[in-house]
Amino acid sequence: MTTAHTKVPGPAGAPLLGSMLDLLRDPLGTYESARRDHGDLVRFTVGPPGLRAEVHAVFSPEGAQQVLATEAAGFRKDNAFYEEVRLSLGNGLLTSQDADYQRQRRLLQPLFTPRRVDGYATAVTTEATALAAAWHAAPGGTVDVLEEMHGLTLRTIARVLFGGAVEPAVETVGRCMPVVNDHVRRRGFAPVRTPRDWPTPGNRRAAAATAELYAVCDEIIERRRAEGGDGQDLLSLLASARDEDGRPLDPAEIRDQVLIFLLAGHETTATSLAFALHLLARHPETQSRARDEIDRVLGGRVPGAADLDALPHLTAVLKEAMRLYPAAPVIGRRSVAATRIGGLPVPAGADVIVVPWVIHRHPGHWTEPDRFDPGRFTPQAEAARHRYAWLPFGGGPRACIGKHFSLLESVLALAVLLRGHELTAVDQDVPLGAGITLQARGPARCRVTPRARVRPAG
Repeated sequence: MTTAHTKVPGPAGAPLLGSMLDLLRDPLGTYESARRDHGDLVRFTVGPPGLRAEVHAVFSPEGAQQVLATEAAGFRKDNAFYEEVRLSLGNGLLTSQDADYQRQRRLLQPLFTPRRVDGYATAVTTEATALAAAWHAAPGGTVDVLEEMHGLTLRTIARVLFGGAVEPAVETVGRCMPVVNDHVRRRGFAPVRTPRDWPTPGNRRAAAATAELYAVCDEIIERRRAEGGDGQDLLSLLASARDEDGRPLDPAEIRDQVLIFLLAGHETTATSLAFALHLLARHPETQSRARDEIDRVLGGRVPGAADLDALPHLTAVLKEAMRLYPAAPVIGRRSVAATRIGGLPVPAGADVIVVPWVIHRHPGHWTEPDRFDPGRFTPQAEAARHRYAWLPFGGGPRACIGKHFSLLESVLALAVLLRGHELTAVDQDVPLGAGITLQARGPARCRVTPRARVRPAG
């Protein structure tokens, strides 16, 4: 039995900085150890005395459901991390709140219906086929699938957003977004944040990168507005969207949404695709079964949206990769009022993080949680599991609007790449960290060998 005075358990940390260094050096391992040692709600103290903050980490599906769904109104995106994302990338769907968020969600939801998203399949397969052809031209070559998938998904989302005008966006985003991401991560988790307008080297680099991102988006938006477009790329749809009062998004709002889509639409999907390929490269029997399914369903043709339901094993491989390597390993909120999670008290104004990385490995919900097993994602297994035991797309009213697009893009891209190539892992383990998204701190190299009887389509 718990009382109002029950203290949330947590690691003591170092006398001077608490758990700050542990969380900076190895956040994912620190979260896993904390659950094992202290339970499903853990309190971390971070920073030096006088500037020390407390973070309440939620490690259970039940707690995740409470924070993200059943009591979502009581947990807001008011923490330092989201403030930094907002200042860098604008007030788009990821960061907006209240009336702004509700208006944006209503405007954007029709752009992400399954029928609309299925129309983006050609953009996915066009880019995946081009990459498969490049792999085929270098037989026996070794590639870093993390790097390759970042390039693939960036070109794909740029094509979906801008139609054919992808080159300026791809080059600028590929160069500038990592600078902004790193700046947001460092400032979002720092116990003391210097003003952004101080001319420190980090502030100057980030400001220059942000300015370039804004400029390339503004340029493409203006050009598309002048050209008129064909009405099918996402930018044209954004420009023509109207709310219930007939009001469109203004140019700054469109740019903010484009920037968020560029971030969320390529980094997260790239992570899922890269680790799915790397896991298949490490498990040749599972790779062979996936390829047999692809051959049986597709023969020699390019896949389309209608093939998604006919590739259940490949989809299960992807979902298991997303379980083991969730692209958003930590989801941050701030409590509005004092509440209880798992029977333990959480004060008003507390920083609360839901940690999918740990929830996806919770031994109460996953047998042998560190083992790669796509069999966990049969329809029967999914129906028997807690709804929030697997949450790579978040949950509740702010669940990712792009879930269907991410699944469609990932399955189709995997089908194109695996149909023509066998992968063998060169690197067995990939060191990881956590920032805005899951961060690989080393390569995930694979040897790609073209299959003699299958050539890339197109």
